[in-house]
Amino acid sequence: MFAVIRTGGKQYRVTPNAVLKVEKLAAEPGATVTFTDVLALGSDAGVTVGAPTVAGAAVTATVIAQDRLDKVIIFKKRRRQNSRRMNGHRQPVTVLRIAGFAQHGQALAEAAPTEAEPAPAAVDAAENLAVVSGEAPENVAPIAETGGENAQE
Repeated sequence: MFAVIRTGGKQYRVTPNAVLKVEKLAAEPGATVTFTDVLALGSDAGVTVGAPTVAGAAVTATVIAQDRLDKVIIFKKRRRQNSRRMNGHRQPVTVLRIAGFAQHGQALAEAAPTEAEPAPAAVDAAENLAVVSGEAPENVAPIAETGGENAQE
């Protein structure tokens, strides 16, 4: 399931649990923000396109942080005039995690609950071993135990 929302003069395609950066919103970290400017809703059944917005649709998100993007350098030079001007700019943004979609007060999609903090042993194993994609650290045996080529004696 996905939705297309409009905020800050831009359009974003979002899914439940997605993290995105949008133009700065007046909200504290941990607050919930609701977007009612939903341009389209899509699911396995099909896509509902609004004219211009989908009636009764809303997307909720949780504010993770207020942040700033990387610095953009603005350099202006007038040739043969010995005139140069350099400025920098960091755009403020709000980092959001999409919580879910609703239409006419009924939830269409909810974000899956995130896993709790992993066990300390799993964290140590992941830091000590090369991370294997798709495998939990508990399922990957250390190289020294398996007697592989790179075993350390």
